[in-house]
Amino acid sequence: MSTFSAQPARVWTESEAIHAAQNGDSAAFEFLYGLHSRHVYRVILRILKNESDAEDLTQQVFLSLFRKIGQFRGESRLSTWLHRVALNAAFMHLRRKRPAEQRTDSLDAESVSPAVFADHSMQGTTDRLDIVAAIQKLPPGCRRLFLMYVVFGYEHNEIARLVGCSVGCSKSQVHKARKRLRAQLLQTAAGAAAVA
Repeated sequence: MSTFSAQPARVWTESEAIHAAQNGDSAAFEFLYGLHSRHVYRVILRILKNESDAEDLTQQVFLSLFRKIGQFRGESRLSTWLHRVALNAAFMHLRRKRPAEQRTDSLDAESVSPAVFADHSMQGTTDRLDIVAAIQKLPPGCRRLFLMYVVFGYEHNEIARLVGCSVGCSKSQVHKARKRLRAQLLQTAAGAAAVA
């Protein structure tokens, strides 16, 4: 049995922990890691589909946070900043690991690779390339929420929190995107049938 008495862990608010971590308090940084590491890991795992790589990249994201915490001004939430860093780290990893595969490197990307598209309900209707072309024609905001929901697998409540909209808005935009895609794909299919 240990003769050392364990110190009770300090309970921080996030803003207190950020301020303390900026002043070099390692316990505060550990608190921030505990608060956000699971979410960062899940974001990266969704993209990489590899637990080992996701664990490594999660550590890299927090090393980056450790080095740059002094520059964090609090203009956005720390979770939002970490989410963006996690996405960027995952996409950079994919680019380095599989340069032959085209990947979208942001949720606002102008092009989407068929390799990333995962909505199997539409794949039998038309060629994947037609789907990609149809997605490109969606309005940017609508396209972004659609990609977050269908391609990256976020739930509507997660999208609402990350984007700063309501759950109803997320559901509505994804529904509108699906409706527009169906109309565009039917038009493409009708055009192809007329040519044949």
